[in-house]
Amino acid sequence: MAIPTHAPDDGFVQLLTPEGERVENSDFPLDITDDEIRALYRDLFLVRRVDAEATALQRQGELGLWAQLLGQEAAQVGAGRALVSGDMAFPTYREHGVAWCRGVDPLTLLGLFRGTTNGGWDPEEHGFALYTIVIGDQCPQAVGYAMGLQHDRAENAVMVFFGDGASSQGDVNESFIWASVFNAPVVFFCQNNQWAISEPLERQTRIPLFQRAWGFGFPGVRIDGNDVLACLAVSRHMLQRAREGAGPALIEAFTYRMGAHTTSDDPTRYRLDSDVEAWRLRDPLERVRSFLHKQQLVDQSFFTELDEEAEQLAERLRAGTRALPNPLPPDMFDHAYAEPHALVDRQRAEFSQYVAGFAPEEV
Repeated sequence: MAIPTHAPDDGFVQLLTPEGERVENSDFPLDITDDEIRALYRDLFLVRRVDAEATALQRQGELGLWAQLLGQEAAQVGAGRALVSGDMAFPTYREHGVAWCRGVDPLTLLGLFRGTTNGGWDPEEHGFALYTIVIGDQCPQAVGYAMGLQHDRAENAVMVFFGDGASSQGDVNESFIWASVFNAPVVFFCQNNQWAISEPLERQTRIPLFQRAWGFGFPGVRIDGNDVLACLAVSRHMLQRAREGAGPALIEAFTYRMGAHTTSDDPTRYRLDSDVEAWRLRDPLERVRSFLHKQQLVDQSFFTELDEEAEQLAERLRAGTRALPNPLPPDMFDHAYAEPHALVDRQRAEFSQYVAGFAPEEV
C-alpha cells in the first residue's frame, strides 16, 4: 500500500462489522484462514476471562489493584498477534492482551498487581518490556530501542502502546519527534478508549488523534479498535513497513473502556450508563462469535471446549495467586536499586520503625 502524503479524513478502517459481517479494505487486505480466526476468538475469550478473574481477585483482597481491559481485547490481541519473533513491544499497565500474545503467563501479571514482584518476566525472552506506570514514559524507551535496532541493522520493529490521555504527555510528543527525525522502526499504537481516567476525549484533543502524526512527518491511520481483524491487518502492515525502513507510523484504535480505569475508580461518577450500553453492542468478542456462526466455522463443541479451557485457566489463576507470598510494606525497598544503597537502607529502617508502631492488624 502506498501511504498517502496528506491527512486522511476521520473515518476508520473496519474489516468486521459489529454485526459480524466481513468487509474488505483495498488499502489493508487481510489474508486469514478459518483456523486463524478461530484462534483469534480463543485469544479474545481467554484474555477477557483473565481480566474478569483478576478483577474478582482484587475485590476479594488478593490483589492490591487491577487495571481492567474490558472492551479493549480486540485492539490488544490484533496488535499483539501482528508482532513477530525479534520485535519488541512496550506496554503501559493495561496491555494484558498483548502480554498474552507474547507468551507471558497471566499469573505473572497478577504477581505484579499483588505487589510480590516488579514484573517477573524476561523482556528479552518474550519481546515484551515490563509494565510502565508513569504515563507515556514507555514511548521514549521504545524509540530508543528502535534506534538501537537501526544501529544493529536488525530487521525488526518496535510497537509501543499508550492511551488517549497519554497523547497529551510531553514524553509522547518528544518521542514522535525523535522517531520521525531518525526514521526509527517504531509503530505507535494508541488505544483511544475515550477516557483519560475521568477526563473525556474532547478535553484532550480538537482533532482525531491519528491526524497528529502528519504534523510530525509520518503517517497515521484510525482503525475500529473493536475489530480484531482490522487491528491485525493494519498492525501487520505498519510493522512490516517499519521493518523495511520506511520509518514510524501512528495507529489510533478507536475503542471504549467498558470497565473502570482501575479497580480504585468509580466510572459511574463521570459517565452515563447509556453510553456503556451503546458500546456493548459493538463488543469485540460478539462480532467474531457472530461471524463464526454465520460462516458455519464452528459448532457448539467449540464453545463448550473453550468454556472448559477458560474455567481451568481461572482455577489456576485463583490457586496460583493465593499461593503467592503476602507482600509486606518494607518490601517496597528491596528492588529500588540493584545493589545496596545507603539512602534506601536508611529509609527502610525509618519506615520499619514507623510501621512497628502499629498493631499487627493495622499493617
